[in-house]
Amino acid sequence: MSEVVIAAESRTGFGKGAARKIRREHKVPVVLYGHGTDPRHLSLPGHELLLALRTPNVLIRLEGAVDELAIPKGVQRDPIKGFLEHVDLLLVKRGEKVTVDIPVNVVGEVSDGILDQQMVSVSVETEATHIPEGVEVDVAGLEVGAQVTAGDLKLPKGTTLVADPEALVLIVSGAQAAEPVEGEAAEGESAEAAEGEAAEAAEGESAE
Repeated sequence: MSEVVIAAESRTGFGKGAARKIRREHKVPVVLYGHGTDPRHLSLPGHELLLALRTPNVLIRLEGAVDELAIPKGVQRDPIKGFLEHVDLLLVKRGEKVTVDIPVNVVGEVSDGILDQQMVSVSVETEATHIPEGVEVDVAGLEVGAQVTAGDLKLPKGTTLVADPEALVLIVSGAQAAEPVEGEAAEGESAEAAEGEAAEAAEGESAE
């Protein structure tokens, strides 16, 4: 897994005002917790942290105010602009086990039908410093009716499933009948109207 070194600074200011000041300095308010220790309030460089968080479950080596290893456990972003507002980091040690969600990556193409992926990530237990970047599911050749459950996933060595093994990851369903395009629908309606008018005319002639 990826390991990124980021410089950490201690922070003593709290609240929205202090957080805005930190972000104006292109930094992000961070709380580091875990292992029964008191939470430590830090600030990290925003650009470096943003790049690091592009990798799921990235291992972050903090240096400076603290010298620790951590993984992201909570990320708050601005709902409009998308910048980082706050990040929670979980303290980890080499060799310990943690429970995380890893991406489910689909490769290949099904033989027929439509692929319906129900789970985009799956919960597993793994070593904190060797978290897999994801698990692949090869769907090449799968036919309509085929399905893959969490228990079918081939997890990397040292990683065990936490999610329900019966949970549906993906299923191949039959192709739905194509809906008529707007022009075709209009033509169909016109034809039905013409048939209706012809029938009415025929009934009128019979009555005469």
